[in-house]
Amino acid sequence: MNLNLTTATRYGLNVLAAFGASMALYFGRSIFVPLVIAGLLAAMLWPWAKWLHRRLKLPWFVACSSAIGLLLLVVVLVVALVVVSIPQILNDLPNPNNREDIQKKYGDLRNSFLNTPLPFERVNEVLPPNVDDAKLYQELLKYLGGQQITADLLSLGGSGMHLLAETVLVLFTLLFLLVEGQMLVDKVRNIFGPGLGIQASVSRAFREMAESVRSYLVWRTIVNIGLGVVLGAVYHFVGMKQPVLWALLTVILCYIPYLGTIVAGVMPTLDALVNVGPLAGLGILVFYIAIVTVEGYIIVPWVMGRSMDLNATTVLVACLFWYLVWGTAGLFLAMPMMAAIKAICANVPGWAPWGELMGSEHTPPPPHDESKPVIDLTAAVIAANGEIPRPQATPTTDAKG
Repeated sequence: MNLNLTTATRYGLNVLAAFGASMALYFGRSIFVPLVIAGLLAAMLWPWAKWLHRRLKLPWFVACSSAIGLLLLVVVLVVALVVVSIPQILNDLPNPNNREDIQKKYGDLRNSFLNTPLPFERVNEVLPPNVDDAKLYQELLKYLGGQQITADLLSLGGSGMHLLAETVLVLFTLLFLLVEGQMLVDKVRNIFGPGLGIQASVSRAFREMAESVRSYLVWRTIVNIGLGVVLGAVYHFVGMKQPVLWALLTVILCYIPYLGTIVAGVMPTLDALVNVGPLAGLGILVFYIAIVTVEGYIIVPWVMGRSMDLNATTVLVACLFWYLVWGTAGLFLAMPMMAAIKAICANVPGWAPWGELMGSEHTPPPPHDESKPVIDLTAAVIAANGEIPRPQATPTTDAKG
């Protein structure tokens, strides 16, 4: 049946299709999120498993299991460092049932501001001499001594158990994707038809998508680790209480564009401000802003190149969309997902303009085709108002015409 659809109808159907896909991603997030995470990790670990299989002559299943085991070892090490740091943070907090401990910690904090050669003229208003008059400090003590902190810790434990179950699911899915990856790619390629041209286009799209995702994940991880090492060394040199924990949070949170970078700098600044002094807090803040600026505008574009050539608007919209459909996991997955989508747009006929729309380079307008008529829009508008006769568009002709 031949349907003559107007342009408005086609646009409406596309909008409905996009809305339906978004709803499917939202309601199916319990399936899609582990599957996407496993797919991204498979793209990153594939070269390592392939190297173990070819160079060390390991069976393919053993090579895939070894690559996953190395990843699991790194994850366990990171989780162990975070878990060990939590009791230390709780021990540094004032005991709400110990009056002397409260007065001592509050006095140390107030004296650090009073002894700073900075114009903190309203210290007595924010930090009065009597700890009972410090409203913000008293609210902190109420929180520490109430039931809310217990509920939050229990909620954190429940989230940890859920995260553990999700991790097991991701690892099993990752193992299957690595073991059967080539077979799945061949089967998906055969869906699009037996033509050699179509087969080559699909293979190229898969290859470029995997390379884009792998390039982002590998280089983003290397840059984050380097950033964490530098910041951790500075935090330790300044004398902060938890330099390793703040460095690890920087490594993890910097996978989230913009927002993660901001959040990663808040806690170390507060740590330096409270436990070292206002000057140290100000110095940490300035140093952190300087190093993340260098990382964002010089290092990342240099090492990632065109594989992650996305403009800021695309990045922000992608973070908002994937956070809406997948929550916090969507923030971590937004950038590698956009890398894969951009690679697909570059290889699908008719989708290249969408890939250019997501890029950061200025695309010049297409050259004018001399064989098409040229209409003076200004004269046409004037003619519509009745001031001069409406101009007629006359196509240009060549010498033979």
